[in-house]
Order: sequence, then C-alpha cells, then structure tokens
Amino acid sequence: MLDGEEKLVKSAVGGDSSAFGSLYDHYQPMIYRFVLVKVGRREDAEDITHQVFTAAWQNIGTYAHRGHPFSSWLYRIARNQVIDHYRAGKGEVSIDQIDPEAFASTADAAADLERKLDVEKVRRALLALKPEYQDVIVLRFVEDLPIKEVAEAMERSLGAVKLMQHRAIRELKQLLS
Repeated sequence: MLDGEEKLVKSAVGGDSSAFGSLYDHYQPMIYRFVLVKVGRREDAEDITHQVFTAAWQNIGTYAHRGHPFSSWLYRIARNQVIDHYRAGKGEVSIDQIDPEAFASTADAAADLERKLDVEKVRRALLALKPEYQDVIVLRFVEDLPIKEVAEAMERSLGAVKLMQHRAIRELKQLLS
C-alpha cells in the first residue's frame, strides 16, 4: 500500500490529476505485470495497462473506499480489460510469442539458465490453467496480495477465493509433475 494513499485517492476522486499521477506511478508496474502474465505480449500488455488507467481516471469519481486498498479496484479493472481483450479475439497468441523474460529479472535470468528453464516451465503450466485460476495464482503469489484483496479484485467471496486458490495450486502441481 502506498504511503498517504487515502489522501491521494480522495484528491484524485476530487479531480486532482497530480494525485492520480502519483497513484499511477506507484501502481502502473504492478498492473502491467499482472496484465503481461495474462496476455503474454508486451505490446498488448502496454495497451491494456493504458486502458486500465484511462478507465480508472474516467471513473475515479465513482470510486468508493470499501476498506480495501485502491489497488483492488485497479486489479478489478485490469481483470475486466483482459477479459474484454480475449472476447474481442485479440488474445490468440502462440505460446512461442510470449517473452519468458517477463517472468524473471533480466540480471538473474541471464546469470542462471536453470532458473530460466524453471520459470519457463512454470509459465507454461500457469497458462494451461483456466483464467480464474491464473488470476488467483498471479494476484496471490506474483503480486503478493492478501486473500481479502484478491477477493475484492475478483469480485468473489473470501471462501470462494480460498477454494479457487487451493484448486489452482493443486492443478498447477499436477501440471508441473
């Protein structure tokens, strides 16, 4: 969570573009990473991330704090934009076109070939999961969000997300073995 987030959000809701800019600067890398994992291509991820923040700015006046971080609202928008992307038929990408570097820091990946191969194996297994399982895994373990925030972002109950996480992990383990 961003220091002074509540104050920034209130200012942004009031139309302060510099406050929204601060929120953008903080959350853009996280939203981009989430979208990139879902769509696989940098160009598409950049476009969708742009759409997420455009939609957030256009709808910031409707944002209501519900006890969850602002990022939950952004992840919900991102998730919906990714769904729209696939519904529009833009999401058909060969797994060979996906950049494995997106899943590892470039310094570590270049230095450690075995780690790079492991990352590739996990990425392929992750992409084999159904989309909502992918969302749970990415939000919980890549973005390191608490279950409560994942539930808010996915518009699901806490119990449903816990069950989904359990099933996603089980299925991911099967794919990896």
